[in-house]
Amino acid sequence: MDKSNSNYYDGIYERERLAGSSIQGAAELAAEAYIDGKPRMRGKHKVTESERCNSYWSSKQVKMVPLDGWRAHVMTLALARYLGQDRSCRFADLERVAAVPGLLKRAARFSGLVMQPDSSRRKELESLAPRFPEIAELCHILAIFDVAHGLRKVEVQKWQRVLDELSIVDLMLYASMFAFERLVPKAFENQGKQWMESPTERNRMELQWDAIADIFHWKLREMPYAKLKVTESTLGHSLAAHLSPFIFPSPSGRPARQDLRRAFAELVSCQLELNEFESRSADAFSFDPSIDFIRDGTNLEIVKVDLEASNKWRRDGEKLEKVHGYWFYRACEAFLASDAATQTIGRPENHESNRLAYIRAIQTKLRLTEAYGLDETMLTDSGERVDLFQAMLSLELMSAFYQRDFLLAYSQRLNDVGGWSKALSSLAMDGLVNDHQNRMPLTWSDRDDKVAKIVGWTVTPAFPQGSRRMAGAILDFWTTDWVALAERLRQKANFPAPELLERPILKLGTYLFQLPWHLGLQNNSTAAINNLRRIGARRGESREETRRLEERLAKQFESRGFTVALNWNPPTDDPANAGEVDLVCARDGKVLVIEVKSTCIRRTQRDAWLHATTTLRKAGRQVQRKVAAVGRALASNCDLATLLDLKVAGGGAVTIGWIVDTSIEHDHEHFSGHLKVSLEEVLIALRDDHGLLNDPAGLLGNTKGLGERSESYDRTPRETLYPDGFNFHRFVEVVDSEAVWNDCLAIGLPG
Repeated sequence: MDKSNSNYYDGIYERERLAGSSIQGAAELAAEAYIDGKPRMRGKHKVTESERCNSYWSSKQVKMVPLDGWRAHVMTLALARYLGQDRSCRFADLERVAAVPGLLKRAARFSGLVMQPDSSRRKELESLAPRFPEIAELCHILAIFDVAHGLRKVEVQKWQRVLDELSIVDLMLYASMFAFERLVPKAFENQGKQWMESPTERNRMELQWDAIADIFHWKLREMPYAKLKVTESTLGHSLAAHLSPFIFPSPSGRPARQDLRRAFAELVSCQLELNEFESRSADAFSFDPSIDFIRDGTNLEIVKVDLEASNKWRRDGEKLEKVHGYWFYRACEAFLASDAATQTIGRPENHESNRLAYIRAIQTKLRLTEAYGLDETMLTDSGERVDLFQAMLSLELMSAFYQRDFLLAYSQRLNDVGGWSKALSSLAMDGLVNDHQNRMPLTWSDRDDKVAKIVGWTVTPAFPQGSRRMAGAILDFWTTDWVALAERLRQKANFPAPELLERPILKLGTYLFQLPWHLGLQNNSTAAINNLRRIGARRGESREETRRLEERLAKQFESRGFTVALNWNPPTDDPANAGEVDLVCARDGKVLVIEVKSTCIRRTQRDAWLHATTTLRKAGRQVQRKVAAVGRALASNCDLATLLDLKVAGGGAVTIGWIVDTSIEHDHEHFSGHLKVSLEEVLIALRDDHGLLNDPAGLLGNTKGLGERSESYDRTPRETLYPDGFNFHRFVEVVDSEAVWNDCLAIGLPG
């Protein structure tokens, strides 16, 4: 990268030293630039990661860092980035920093080196092992991980070879039979009542869904493109060879391939074991600082070294479940206030399940508009603009249909006839008798037929008969093209592959497939959020949605008596170069500076750790600069004080900085000294409706009879967070102390 004598990172270091920064401070800013992927361009030349790496580790400033200075978090992250890559660059002073106790072990864990057995960085560590017992022990631990990981991969590959002959449709059929045999019965009580959702049970099921999705992805990567083209003939062959012998057995027909059914179950078990190892052992080693791994011969024992940090991860998951419930209660209240509450939704016999779907669609719409900044309509990948509520309602009605007409009907037959194959046979025959409806464990249709089936769900005052165009756009929004996905998986491109729940309609050629056992039970709120915020993170509308979110949050603050400067820019001559400040909120002579981040819902500690060390770390630096810029602006009696209606005296108003993020991960941690808090917690604190977090009417879990209970639940005023009235000090105290969560978490808050 550095064809001239100048080095980008040395330049940062020298400028900071001239400005009065310490050696450590200047080096940390250079490290920040490196781990942020800067510089991205040098003139017209795009800087590669290899060039960036060589430039940083060959810079003079790296040698200036005091030995103890490498303990700083950002320096450890820089070292972790070095250990996590396998390019040509080398760190000449690696042996010198190896003398800092715990440093290389911590950096190696953060680097993900545990999953890179052939990395040349491993060889560097091994060369240091004879002189440093701690590094020798680290190498032993990594070797144990290598063996354990290798054994699990071998088991997965063994069963993959058994199933190699199957097409992707064949595999979906065996997955569906497996799900109806082993997963669906656990999701319903014996009497066929709706599943009592618990986070633990749902997590177990989702782990098996993930394993099955990984098996699908394996097949998409390995299967010849020609065999991905599903025709009526190939589909018929798959059904005749792999489904009919199980659910429509005949003495003269083909024998059921019990060997393949058992092999699929073994593959799921081995894939689950591999995934569990990677997430609960390898990822935990890399990204969970609350535990340590102690070697006992060739075995590893996990030791908790920070119980509070361990509890916090679980507590954040519990908060997320409570937030889902909070939006459900908000949706119930909105539904009861609407005309729909007095109408029959769909056929009378389906009214209750359709009403629940309607409420859940309101739930997701409320959350997307208030907490993620979406508008009443959204732009889909196809370029069509669709009504947000209709898009959510369509998916919820699909889920209600599969849950009612497939999963509940199946579970009732399972009790009556005994045996999963007999119950599936009864369900499928019932569909054939009743208007030739598909009640197979896997469903399919061509796109036009599917559009025709859901067009009735797009009825609006503007389209009293529904809109085929909108139905098609909504369908595309929830669809994954598996042929295109197969190509990207083979290229090993760095892209977010859709999870099954995010885009649960699976396209192969002209056919659309659905998995009733998945679509009937998935969390559609998470599906919608991550479809837009994870898979669609680079959509053209995402920037406008964030801007809209900031505007709506500003209005919430204004409703509580704050004066808000929205998207304020510091004076051009301000030395901080802080950039635009999302919200500056003033009340009672004090000021809140808020940096808003809008991201997705994360499920793994790896993703949460990456969020903390990238987005939130940078946000902490941003807030640090912006708080300083706001403070200087107020102290200089500039227009900002007038805008905020502040009468500033002397050194300016008390100014606090927050990172307000749509995600729950790393809540109530501090970055560059500033609190990170979830946007939904701030909204609940401003609205003072935290009582909804605690399921006050028992609506969650078993939603049978929801209508009657939602109409009668007590909506009298609940306990307030502000018994002495709302003011700046109490609001900040409520957020700092996590008061909205009082008495509603099983895992208690610290202190």
